[in-house]
Amino acid sequence: MAIQIFNTPEVQDFLRLASGLNQSGGNPRAKQIVHRLLSDLFKAIDDLDITSDEYWAGVAYLNTLGARGEAGLLSPGLGLDHFLDMRMDAKDKELGVENGTPRTIEGPLYVAGAPEAKGFARLDDGSDKAGHTLIMHGTVYSADGKPMPNAKVEVWHANTKGFYSHYDPTGEQKAFNMRRTIITDDQGRYKFQSIVPQGYGCPPDGPTQALLNQLGRHGNRPAHIHFFVTAEGHRKLTTQINIDSDPLLNDDFAYATRDGLVPALVERTDAASIQANGLNGPFAEIVFDFRLSSLVNGVDNQLVDRPRLAA
Repeated sequence: MAIQIFNTPEVQDFLRLASGLNQSGGNPRAKQIVHRLLSDLFKAIDDLDITSDEYWAGVAYLNTLGARGEAGLLSPGLGLDHFLDMRMDAKDKELGVENGTPRTIEGPLYVAGAPEAKGFARLDDGSDKAGHTLIMHGTVYSADGKPMPNAKVEVWHANTKGFYSHYDPTGEQKAFNMRRTIITDDQGRYKFQSIVPQGYGCPPDGPTQALLNQLGRHGNRPAHIHFFVTAEGHRKLTTQINIDSDPLLNDDFAYATRDGLVPALVERTDAASIQANGLNGPFAEIVFDFRLSSLVNGVDNQLVDRPRLAA
């Protein structure tokens, strides 16, 4: 029979001691969070009769996770990023805030400082010979439905191997390949030329995939394109669109697929469309408008402060 000691006065007193609640110094919020997390872990050890071998295997796993830099990958894989979005959605509902374009997870591969362009940008450098040309464009609208000049649209995505610049293990991509910041024109429009991205999978030899294997889950994402959209007087939108018809569209290991974020991908083969976009052959087109939401009492209550790579 498993031993149950969590609710004893001795253990409860020990939790307060280990969490610093008996000390005058330190950070009260940190103490509160650590006390709760330690309590939940202690109780799980009791309830599930977690052995010392299992516990130390977990410690070794966390060391490997950190050494491989995959904590930001495991987080969406376990649904934590999506859960935070669900909480934001619930807060908006309680406040009566109407969202236009749905939010969804940021992911771990943003890089600050991408080159800036007005109205139009070429994202890829042409080096990915397997790439199929993509033209994506649309308008950024305010909360009251008006086009937003000078809105900032940050966009980033993977190449046809599923790799992002600055994180590409092959070393093939130059800095900021397939990453740009586009400032909308005087009619609130943005447009970019790139290539249709491919989805990616967790490193097969990494700790994230190792845990997913234990859960009987795959670690793959459908093809997608990330966006930050910001404009004066509005909340920053963090979102991404999925490429329609991808076989993993509704089976994303990171749980980022949401209604309203799967625009049609249309193949253009007619000479007029090709010529109008200054191209030499057929291309894929996505039309997608962003609709922002208002500040809440003058504050952007959905900004997320998290470590991000800058280059």
